Parts: sequence; C-alpha cells; structure tokens
Amino acid sequence: MSDADQPDRIFNVLFLCTGNSARSILAESILTKDSAGRFRAFSAGSQPKGDVNPFALKVLKSFDYPVGGFRSKSWEEFAGSDAPVMDFVFTVCDNAAGETCPVWPGQPMTAHWGIEDPAAVKGSDIQKEAAFVAAFRYMKNRISAFSALPVSSLDKASLRAKLLEIGQSDGTSSPRNSAA
Repeated sequence: MSDADQPDRIFNVLFLCTGNSARSILAESILTKDSAGRFRAFSAGSQPKGDVNPFALKVLKSFDYPVGGFRSKSWEEFAGSDAPVMDFVFTVCDNAAGETCPVWPGQPMTAHWGIEDPAAVKGSDIQKEAAFVAAFRYMKNRISAFSALPVSSLDKASLRAKLLEIGQSDGTSSPRNSAA
C-alpha cells in the first residue's frame, strides 16, 4: 500500500499567489482550521510582497481563524530538496497560474482556483474589508468541497476532475480554469 492510499495520511497542500499577502494566506488559514488535521496547509508567492495584508488578518480574526505565524514568502522555499513534499498545489490568482512554477518534488496534483484579488480593491476601508470577506467566503467554500473529498479512495483522474470542478465554482476570477 502506498503512502497516498493510507486513509489516515496527512496531505500537504500549497496555495500559491503572486504576492502571498492575501488570498493564499486566507486559504492557508482556512484549510489549517477546517481540515481537522487531514491536511497541512502552506502558502507562498512568486513575488512575495514581504508583508501579510492587514485586511486578510482582520477578516480571518473576525471569523475566528488562526492569524499567527503567517509571513509573505517565496515559493522557492517549497521547491528545494529540504522542503515538505506537496501532495496538492493550488494557484489562487490568475497571475501565478500563468507563471512558470518551480518543479515541485513529488509531482503534486495541481489546479487553478482563481479568486479576484481583494487587495486590488480601491475605496474605503469598509469596501476593502468587504472584498476580503467575499474572498474569504469563496475560498472557504472551495476548501470545504476539497476537504470533503475522499482523497485516499479516488483514482488520480477522478481526483483531478474534482479539483478542476472546485476551481470552476462561484468566485472565479476568470472563465478559464486551467491547471497550474
């Protein structure tokens, strides 16, 4: 029996965005709390901003999600031989989906789950926070669908189809939802 076939196995999931300051941070926190220990969540960016967006932290905290220990970091941290081997890699912004990603050790399953960038919203703090709340809800819905999948019992083709289907659910930032 392979490691992936073990029902009690913890799967590593990496969420990618360009800046690793908003959507990927939301996803990491949501999966960390909601997966009941079935998944270990990470996030990174192709061009990390260096700081986590304060609205991301405010919204996570308002919904009682973890906010401690997050930092904006490069995806290169997860491409090295000493990095945890990822089982899944999800791009959550269109820019990251269009970039050439590093070669991930272990050949994880990938999918694009694009959500509009709440950090790009201009306007009052209330409008910005509302954009983060919307992004949080879309991400939470996708992560709930992902967490409910019987990952260990699905064949690779079925699992891939389900991951792509999740990425096409409400909240997508573009009509195209190709694999990362």
